[in-house]
Amino acid sequence: MIYKNSLMSSQNILLFTPFKVRDLELSNRIMISPMCTYQAKLDGNAHDTHLVHYGQFALGGAGLIMTEATAVEARGRISAGDLGLWADDQVEPIKRVVDFVHQQGSKIGVQLAHAGIKASTRPPWEGNGFLDESDASIGIKPWQTCGPTDKPLANGWPSPIALTKRDIQIVVDAWGAAAARANLAGFDVIEIHGAHGYLISEFLSPLTNTRTDEYGGDNGRTRLACEIVEAVRANWPRSKPLFFRMSVIEGVGVGWSLDDSVKLAKKINGLGVDLIDCSSGGVIGMQGKFAIPRTPGYQVFLAAGVREKAKVATSAVGLITKPKQAEAILQAGQADLITIGREALNNPYWPRHAAAYFNVDEHFENWPARLGWWLDKRAVMSKASR
Repeated sequence: MIYKNSLMSSQNILLFTPFKVRDLELSNRIMISPMCTYQAKLDGNAHDTHLVHYGQFALGGAGLIMTEATAVEARGRISAGDLGLWADDQVEPIKRVVDFVHQQGSKIGVQLAHAGIKASTRPPWEGNGFLDESDASIGIKPWQTCGPTDKPLANGWPSPIALTKRDIQIVVDAWGAAAARANLAGFDVIEIHGAHGYLISEFLSPLTNTRTDEYGGDNGRTRLACEIVEAVRANWPRSKPLFFRMSVIEGVGVGWSLDDSVKLAKKINGLGVDLIDCSSGGVIGMQGKFAIPRTPGYQVFLAAGVREKAKVATSAVGLITKPKQAEAILQAGQADLITIGREALNNPYWPRHAAAYFNVDEHFENWPARLGWWLDKRAVMSKASR
């Protein structure tokens, strides 16, 4: 049960204050985090599962819904069940999802991604290991991965190919083409996935990028990220926002750092990125002694640090589960958006319940009329029976 908070005026609640970025205005500051479902068809196309999955968050009242990692190349999929926007015929199936979300009054973004050396794997509930011939026997063939070098993800894993300069240009062009398709599908926001040890993150990290050419070293590791931002921005309308998900740190005291993230955030903000979606972890970090303790809001300090030092809008994510907790983050100026992930899986109507907690929508007027009418009637009957 959600209990109403009588201590704060609904007029002072930032969580339900509109947020405008470029020409897009979100009805509230709640974003559904990109979370892989690994349920796409083998050709990367969306289907009814995605319509229902993302549709529930729209009915639940989130201001912005971010889709799962959507590959810009077939070889850039994490798993064989990843969504894709590497081909024109992938536009219409996902557009059906976009259109439904818009009909419910929410906005929707797509997270464009490339898994790099972490591609060609099984879903987590099937062990998360790399695909092999046993998977090929059931129709899911492993594929060649690629990365900044030919060093494998872990001992016993297949070796990726090291991307040449020509290969890198092909990847950059793929991001630009996927951005154009995202616009055709009607998405409101693009988020570039530059976190969690996937391809961009692999190039950023000194732990995985040991190249000696212009894409390596202290001055070159950010080059791929910047080229991708430029390619996406060139194929994405100026009126529409561009986000960038960043592992602000790879781990505690190891690899890519907060200072590195601040420098990159400033650079890509100048190239057209409007908000940094602040997460953590990489190929090596966030394990054992390198892990941030998983306490409520454990990554908020990363969003606060980037926002303060880079002077760019940020989103906070990571065990944000309570309306009061989310509001406190915004009131403290630690982030501009609150990103809800697994809590939204558990309760897709979290935004609606948070509004009730803060007395923002006492008569259910912000719900779809066909639902709000019934709920208001129930509330009146409940009061009369007391």
